[in-house]
Amino acid sequence: MNSLKRINRWCAIVIVLITIVSISEFTMVFAGDIKIGVVNTEKILRESLPAIQAQKKIDQEFVPRDEDIKKMAVQAKTLQDKLEKDSTAMMEETERRNLERNLANLSREYQRAQRQMREDFSVRQNEEYSVILERTNRAISKIAETEKYDLILQLQDSVYRSQRIDITDKVIKALENE
Repeated sequence: MNSLKRINRWCAIVIVLITIVSISEFTMVFAGDIKIGVVNTEKILRESLPAIQAQKKIDQEFVPRDEDIKKMAVQAKTLQDKLEKDSTAMMEETERRNLERNLANLSREYQRAQRQMREDFSVRQNEEYSVILERTNRAISKIAETEKYDLILQLQDSVYRSQRIDITDKVIKALENE
């Protein structure tokens, strides 16, 4: 009876091994025919010529607002210094309160302007990036058709990917040649 259990166990092991080998050979046959590519869109939005040009364009659009915000910061610093310097001297109570009120108003205005500029900057950046992503998708489709890819994945944070399947640099080059 004991030997029968051993024979059954060996038969089961052999069947499992045959199944594993068959599946792996079957997978290899089909895997050899599939061409897969990977694209890092984050890198494209950071390093491609259209992305760099768009970022410069956006930065230039926001220079005047940034300068206005910097002027507000200087005004606030000047008021703060005046309050600290003159508070030890005999400043009239109403004048000190007016300066404090002006400083508080300027501080609120400064924070509001900063927040609004950040929001507008983000919206503007998203507008430009969506145009670049549309162009990127067209470039990826063209590369996929030309080079006969079966699947191209958008990959941001992968643990590992072979440089052999990473076509990000091809896409960046295609965008620059458009």
